[in-house]
Amino acid sequence: MFSFETALRRETARYEALIARPNRPSDFYNGIFTRWEHPVLTRDHAPLIWRYDLDPETDPFFMERLGVNAVFNAGAIKLGDRYCLVARVEGNDRKSFFAVAESESPTEGFRFRDYPILLPDTCRSETNVYDMRLTQHEDGWIYGVFCSERKDPSDPDLSAAVAAAGIVRTKDLETWERLPDLVTQESPQQRNVCLLPELVEGKYAFFTRPMDGFIDTGSGGGIGFGLCEDITHPVIGHERITSPRRYHTITEVKNGAGAVPIKTGAGWLHIAHGVRNTAAGLRYVVYVFMTALEDPARVIAEPSGFLIAPRGDERVGDVSNVAFTNGAIVDDDGSVYIYYASADTRLHVASTTLDRLVDFALHTPADPLRSVDCVKQRRALVEKNLAYLQRQP
Repeated sequence: MFSFETALRRETARYEALIARPNRPSDFYNGIFTRWEHPVLTRDHAPLIWRYDLDPETDPFFMERLGVNAVFNAGAIKLGDRYCLVARVEGNDRKSFFAVAESESPTEGFRFRDYPILLPDTCRSETNVYDMRLTQHEDGWIYGVFCSERKDPSDPDLSAAVAAAGIVRTKDLETWERLPDLVTQESPQQRNVCLLPELVEGKYAFFTRPMDGFIDTGSGGGIGFGLCEDITHPVIGHERITSPRRYHTITEVKNGAGAVPIKTGAGWLHIAHGVRNTAAGLRYVVYVFMTALEDPARVIAEPSGFLIAPRGDERVGDVSNVAFTNGAIVDDDGSVYIYYASADTRLHVASTTLDRLVDFALHTPADPLRSVDCVKQRRALVEKNLAYLQRQP
């Protein structure tokens, strides 16, 4: 016989066991980063009070009233001793919203705050919001830049949409001020935009993704860079292309910013995403490049290929064959935690160090762009290694 109290106790115990579950490094190895065994956030991390009506008089069968389909694509920031993720939570109704999950550990124990984030409702045509990048800016604010999606009023197709870069700011991840959407005068749509943590030439510096349409970049040539005078009236006149799209590479179809760029002694370290087409659909991977400190739009290093691609179970989910990041945290000791989602379904963590990422960026060969030259590049490495091994006693 069904018991409401028994069901509630069982699900509460399962939830608490999930939060308390220890995480550990997996056996994956490439010398660059460590994959961790368990995702740090999944739909099962959504609190019961978000999903169930806990009053047996109004929910006598203890049914989910507002289900959660996926938790992924989180902006990341460290506040005091707390690792904070502003995750994209997608309900069973397909609408996404933001919620803060935090932990004293960067790899486990993340628990959502009681309430998801209620953004100021300043745009009545806005239907969906997602993929917030968090920037702790030198002006004292924490900025969140996210995709603001609304129906394209000029196209009767129900899938036709318009994307803009929405901007909010906060001091505590609790109270949020909505600013006007970013305006890029040369690009009709924007997604995957992030804000550099420092002013450039006394202006706010954005990495953009110029797009002609909602899905296709059209004439958009890659990751853009632009400056605006006033963050409360954000307008960018000209966008320079930094990391471009290239034929037959991981960025052929499109690419965009990922985590907020990390300042290092060698340059700004970018952890971005690239997209190529396959017979099975689009494949998203995470890649790295570096730009100059004195000119953040000028690429000074771009190692060949991807940093993170979906592997094993990561390839399966709502949108298969996708690895995507929009958040990373650098600790005081130089440890780096990259929070990446797989298949638009769940959120993982990869750990490394700033020294390793800088070494990877600066000393990994660039893509020579042709198969014959890639073979020559690999044969040169083999020749070097064989010569080294022959010299060993």
